Amino acid sequence: MNRYFIYLGYNGKNYCGWQVQPNGVTVQQCLEEALGILLRKPVPVVGAGRTDAGVHARLMVAHFDWETEITDLFHLAGKLNRLLPKDIAVYNIVPVVSDAHARFSATSRTYNYYITDKKDPFNHETVYKLPVQPDFAKMNEACKELFKYTDFTSFSKLHTDVKTNNCKIMQAEWKQDGDVWIFTIQADRFLRNMVRSIVGTLLEVGRGKLSIQGFRDVIEQQDRCKAGTSAPGHALFLVNVTYPEELFIKNN
Repeated sequence: MNRYFIYLGYNGKNYCGWQVQPNGVTVQQCLEEALGILLRKPVPVVGAGRTDAGVHARLMVAHFDWETEITDLFHLAGKLNRLLPKDIAVYNIVPVVSDAHARFSATSRTYNYYITDKKDPFNHETVYKLPVQPDFAKMNEACKELFKYTDFTSFSKLHTDVKTNNCKIMQAEWKQDGDVWIFTIQADRFLRNMVRSIVGTLLEVGRGKLSIQGFRDVIEQQDRCKAGTSAPGHALFLVNVTYPEELFIKNN
């Protein structure tokens, strides 16, 4: 079998997340259906992660297997784009070694979350509008606490099927871009609902409802009920997934 990585992006507004579900259209479903039409048989795809309903991806990676070598991957990507809805786009398809895995081989994922306190008719579907600007300096102070921990049970959706709630956070900070503040967080892996839960809890700090020590206490108690309410999904974007170079088959 030949394995391929598909690099794609999508606006998640009209989807019930990435992963196939019995009740609701998902991005994975749309991609599998389009591949099945082009290759004339069912083609399962495996994504780098599971984005929630309404969450977007500037860059998602998925893999699929095919019996024979596909010689014109550029042509296949173009055909996929003609079949897929306008809110899903394939950027590239590349050959990888047979044991490369879109999810388990990834070394890091990066998410951005967007917040503003200014009304803008052009970004309201992708930026979280707050009535009052929180204290981002204090929120950045709290971000530094995340690097001191690995168990993020407090920021995980309850009753998930993962074996561990340990993650290594490599980056976590708020930066301003005009009227919008962007939270960037990078880790080796993320738990379900983790980024939105972290953002919601950081907002408690920024509103003066939670101290830095209180933020530490939330993490240390390893109890989802102690963390803040999850921030809305419409302002969250998966923006990057990284892999070791040796997974990619170079063209001669």
